[in-house]
Amino acid sequence: MFPPDAGDPLAAFDPAPLWEEPIPLGHVRTLPPFPVDALPRWVADMVAAVAEETQTPPDLAGCTALAALSTAAGGRAVVDVRGGWREPVNLYIAVALPPANRKSAVFARLTAPLLKAEQVMDENAIGAIVEAETTARLAKAAAEKAAHKAAGAAPDKRDELTAEAVALAKTAESVDVPARPQLVADDATPEAVASLLAEQRGRLAVLSAEGGIFDIIAGRYSGTPNMEVFLKGHAGDLLKVNRQGRREYIENPALTMGLAVQPAVLEDIARVKGFEGRGLLARFLYSLPTSLVGRRKVLTDPVPADVADTYAQRLGALVLSLADWTDPAILPLTPDANAALVERQERTESRLADGGMLAHVRNWGGKVDGAAVRIAGLLHLAAHDQAWTRPIDADTVRAAGRIAEYFTHHALAVFDLMGADPARDRARIVLDHLRQRKAPVVSKRDLFTGLSRAEFPITADLDPVLALLEDHGWLRPEPAPERRGRGRPPSPRYETHPHLHTPGG
Repeated sequence: MFPPDAGDPLAAFDPAPLWEEPIPLGHVRTLPPFPVDALPRWVADMVAAVAEETQTPPDLAGCTALAALSTAAGGRAVVDVRGGWREPVNLYIAVALPPANRKSAVFARLTAPLLKAEQVMDENAIGAIVEAETTARLAKAAAEKAAHKAAGAAPDKRDELTAEAVALAKTAESVDVPARPQLVADDATPEAVASLLAEQRGRLAVLSAEGGIFDIIAGRYSGTPNMEVFLKGHAGDLLKVNRQGRREYIENPALTMGLAVQPAVLEDIARVKGFEGRGLLARFLYSLPTSLVGRRKVLTDPVPADVADTYAQRLGALVLSLADWTDPAILPLTPDANAALVERQERTESRLADGGMLAHVRNWGGKVDGAAVRIAGLLHLAAHDQAWTRPIDADTVRAAGRIAEYFTHHALAVFDLMGADPARDRARIVLDHLRQRKAPVVSKRDLFTGLSRAEFPITADLDPVLALLEDHGWLRPEPAPERRGRGRPPSPRYETHPHLHTPGG
């Protein structure tokens, strides 16, 4: 018997927690759903309603809605973060879904207001276009008549008439005929995209429910990859375009990419030479939703008329309110919004460190906070009338951060699909080694000693592998022993999952 105040004799006994079933290295974790509630209400309502009507994952509609907002505002607004850091608001988004997922239906519902706005812009511009065409035609005719007259003039009159002809030719050449407004292109060639960007004063969207654009960029027609316009169109870098016999300069191109592709397309493009090396893949935000095929309702609720009307009116108004801006609207951050962004940046920086979750995709991870800023700009423009008259607040930055976090987890899954994580392959080597050792506890030094130097030249090469195995539940770190005396510190030790050292495991 123990005295009443002695307590439970097992109270001091702290058994190790039970092991859960480990996650296979080839297994894709359950990915987060698209945070629809992070969108402005009128956008969120449309996204949810379209997803219900089409029986598609909300991710598809959510990403398409972001691409639609980017089409409306790209090239017409920038977020002024701090110092010299400014971000445009155009996005590159790729959603990967198998066939039969009604991608085209979702695209059609969410991008229809853009096409309607394009028609309105065309109707508004047609008068000026006709006037400029007529002026150009008359100026060219006058220049040709003057040149003909100079050619047949007497020697004493030729110089005077030639100068007059030259002046008229210069006038004819200087007449600028505006292009008919165009917001959206489909699977156009890089050359066509560059020409359209020049015509449309530096902004354009490529929206497609297919992945053919990747084949075109990879060189389907030319035989060699051509991605310059897609690299510069995302970053806003100076783009030179040879068009109609003359070179044009687009100082701040703003290209939007909104694509729905099959997952196999992402696997294929990872093998195209130059895609990753030049950073094209790092510019995309990726979504890898779970297909609902086989679990869809046959009778669904249609998109409510008021939801569709509000979405069409608000998106169309956003397009038209920014259509005639020559200089972009500047969207500053409030101090609280800047503080929220700093907090996010610090978290991202730790993830980019060796062994961090973004260490193996640093090209992508280094751009994710910029993407969050771009998304914040779009959410702000969508949420407020004349949004350029007020700064972006902290709640908007946090909402954009939630969407960026969604894209972060999906990007990791996509890059794994592309085979971009060398730590995963090395982790399989370590797992095989642990199965052979059948040791319940192992130190990092013991592992390094027993592994090939070809795969692990230095001990630091084990860090991302051990972090991955720990994350998947194969290893559990032991508390670091107290260091006594001089000499090198004890090597970290890990418990291994029973599957690795018990019979039948």
